[in-house]
Amino acid sequence: MESLHDFARLSHNQITTNSWDLRAAVEGCARAGIPWIGLWRDKVQAHGIAASRRLVDEAGLRVSSLCRGGWFPAATKEERQARIDDNRRAIEEAAALGTDVLVLVCGPAPDRDIVAGRAMVEDAIAQLLPDALAGGIKLGIEPLHPMFAADRSVIVTLAEANRLMEVFQSDALGVIVDAYHVWWDADIFAQIERAAGHILGFHVSDWPVPLPDTLLGRAMMGDGMIHLRPLRAAVEAAGYRGPIEVEIFNRAIWDTPGDEVLHLLKQRYLAHV
Repeated sequence: MESLHDFARLSHNQITTNSWDLRAAVEGCARAGIPWIGLWRDKVQAHGIAASRRLVDEAGLRVSSLCRGGWFPAATKEERQARIDDNRRAIEEAAALGTDVLVLVCGPAPDRDIVAGRAMVEDAIAQLLPDALAGGIKLGIEPLHPMFAADRSVIVTLAEANRLMEVFQSDALGVIVDAYHVWWDADIFAQIERAAGHILGFHVSDWPVPLPDTLLGRAMMGDGMIHLRPLRAAVEAAGYRGPIEVEIFNRAIWDTPGDEVLHLLKQRYLAHV
């Protein structure tokens, strides 16, 4: 088992230094000795897919995941098809960037019908799995905290993500465990065990008290209430040995010089993850 005292599995999700473009994030990781990077589609597209891959390769980094696919529910058949088509492009982008994980943030329900929204998510995944299998990509369903059910995702517990995974029984489908979204769940350790062999990512940050903002309120590890070590132990017991992404949405952190953020991130990773 990897030591808790090295950085072999540490990944910098580039949203944590959101003011950096892709080149700056890659170069920052290289300076900091962080071996993995989690990429976002908008930043990759701004730089170009092929150019982004060259940057990452030349820096000696590896891509832990591409964020994000999903956002499936929509009010009309045409809108839903457009979103599925965009996810097909995301699958191609992930393969071109050298990662095998596309993170799915599944999207909110149209017309307040959350049951219909969940059915749309299931239908979209069914349509995308052949593309994922053909491209060598795994779709990682990331359940979000229930406070995001209205505007970001109808999939709000790991139990729901596990159910979807079990419906399809596909090697191209798994789950993402993000501490910020699941730490509160009394059933989380049982659900992590249920996901054994199908966990595609583990994301860390912290939950400060009081929470200053639902979306942009994540804190650096150690500045909040999440006990991260037991979650890490659980995902490892369930077979996950992949990269651990630090993913923090926080405007104050975004306004801090990126090299300072990565220096602190490494310290907190060793101390709390």
